[in-house]
Amino acid sequence: MPKLTIDGMEVEVAPGTSIIQAAEQLGVEIPRFCYHDKLSVPANCRMCLVEVEKSPKPVASCAMPCADGMKVFTQSPLAQKARKGVMEMLLVNHPLDCPICDQGGECDLQDQAVAYGFDRSRYQEEKRAVKDKELGPLVKTVMTRCIHCTRCVRFGEEIAGVEEMGILNRGEHLEIGTYVAQMMTSELSGNLIDVCPVGALTSKPYAFTARPWELRKTESIDVLDAVGSNIRIDCRGGEVMRILPRLHEDVNEEWISDKTRFAVDGLKSQRLDKPYVRKNGKLQPATWPEAFEAIKAKISGGKIGAVIGDLADCESIIALKDLLKALGSSTIECRQYGAQVDVSQPVGYLFNTTIAGIEQADAILLVGTNPRVEAAIINARIRKTWLAKRIKVGVIGPQIKLNYPTKYLGAGPETLEELLNGKGAFADILGKAKNPMMILGTGALRRADGLAVQSLARKVAEKYNMVKEGWNGFNVLNTAASRVGALELGCTTGVSFDDLLKLDVLYLLGADELPMDKISKSSFVIYQGHHGDRGAARADVILPGAAYTEKNATYVNLEGRPQTARQAVFPPGEAREDWKIIRALSEVLGKTLPYDNLAQIRQRLVKENALFGDIDVIRPAKWAAFGKDGKCDKAPFVLSIGNFYMTDPISRASKTMAECTEALLNSGDEKAVAHG
Repeated sequence: MPKLTIDGMEVEVAPGTSIIQAAEQLGVEIPRFCYHDKLSVPANCRMCLVEVEKSPKPVASCAMPCADGMKVFTQSPLAQKARKGVMEMLLVNHPLDCPICDQGGECDLQDQAVAYGFDRSRYQEEKRAVKDKELGPLVKTVMTRCIHCTRCVRFGEEIAGVEEMGILNRGEHLEIGTYVAQMMTSELSGNLIDVCPVGALTSKPYAFTARPWELRKTESIDVLDAVGSNIRIDCRGGEVMRILPRLHEDVNEEWISDKTRFAVDGLKSQRLDKPYVRKNGKLQPATWPEAFEAIKAKISGGKIGAVIGDLADCESIIALKDLLKALGSSTIECRQYGAQVDVSQPVGYLFNTTIAGIEQADAILLVGTNPRVEAAIINARIRKTWLAKRIKVGVIGPQIKLNYPTKYLGAGPETLEELLNGKGAFADILGKAKNPMMILGTGALRRADGLAVQSLARKVAEKYNMVKEGWNGFNVLNTAASRVGALELGCTTGVSFDDLLKLDVLYLLGADELPMDKISKSSFVIYQGHHGDRGAARADVILPGAAYTEKNATYVNLEGRPQTARQAVFPPGEAREDWKIIRALSEVLGKTLPYDNLAQIRQRLVKENALFGDIDVIRPAKWAAFGKDGKCDKAPFVLSIGNFYMTDPISRASKTMAECTEALLNSGDEKAVAHG
């Protein structure tokens, strides 16, 4: 363990630690542009130069490993002079257009020029200009601002797994771009904006709309997939302007998917801002009392059931479940896809390895899933693991294009049966692996034989020692933010899906993925949600709810990790928070629910399941038998998501996501079609 001194302070670090990392442990700031702790070290910007005793010249602290007895000076005259020289050279060709740059106010180049730069320019020659590159509908380029730190190139190669950007030419003519003129085809391309330390790469949809000092910042949780990425919502007035990632090493590290980041404009479109009641076959605007009375008139005496939508929060789910119970019904279902899957044991529907635990795996089997589309952040973690250890990844299901090498094994359940019988080369790989892992997609379970497939997958996991002391390699990749929370609250019913859709009264809590044409024409449909999507079109009464940016709510991600989303803006018009709507309706129906504020309903959640008492904590599920033995259909597995950019009411209402669909999926570009 090397011991060294930095600015007179002694620190002991692990072998291989660089000077810049050791300085961070002491809280000593060293400026940098090219260095990023999640990317490889190129040491090409030279901004992190420091003085090291007995070294004849300044040293790049990002690339110099610590040595025992080393003495480092970060603020010596030599280090300061070196930084001023580097900064002066970086600004030689920079356009200095901060007043019109979207990065202004949160730009590393601005901050470090003030703190470490020279106070005047001695460069009299003409600045060079570089042609902007077209990276697609999401990332805007102003390449004249580029300082050649290569963060974007390394991010594309190492994290996103698309080697589409690189360095062209040399010397004065050096520039960064795509070797062949094409768009960036990664589901994580928006993170280029975050890693770029200058204004060369900025958000195209956000361009020229706001300045960072105008925005109110709220820490929250993303709900457009089941990962539960930690995000920051930036608002101005009552409008959400942008969404940025928030650091959480165990969930999303510091990345978010493009859908999470750019579907924000869908929050402004096709919103439900007042109640509606269907009269004479047409939906007419109504008051809250009129909507509640219309529901009251239909509920009395009829059989009622509910379906939980993909974006529903746990507070509204428990309130709706309690209301149905008060009305004498236990018919509530959260699996919109309608498959009969055994959810009696939490270990049978959770991502048990945890997202961070993927890095411990040494062989991965993907069954009926495309993680690149269904959970881009999890796919990035798989790629990170492959990059570090070159693990083997096998695929059962449709042939998909992933950004790491895979071995295609087969299309359906018969391949799983072969694995169970020890057949095939991948059986040997799983057998020799110390920490083998399986990711079972909901696409493999959305079948009539879902129970049998689930049981078969469990047997494969047991055969190859995927579950043992300290390791659980069996995982289900849910795609809906509400799914695990609703399952933990017991929102499943023994009623078949066909019977559920024939009930007298059907309450849809943001449920838009149902086959609406299969709902009985005689059913009275109540839709509670925030967008005029498929469910609202079929509804007889519409109750306008709040989107995830407009309420304080609890969500449980696919690992079983409860997290809280916080209200950033108020719902539009007469829309209200979802649990409050259900609470108000219960009073009209004469079944008043026993909670009046957020604290009380959260106490109710904890009473229902102690899981909700430990926010951001995962409780490992005990291994137990699940599924049901039976014969599997020979039909191949299908994927649960086709279009990554449009999976929910918010992203379907987003103009930006529509542009992405058109540019990247409908362009005929085979590389751009992430789902193969």
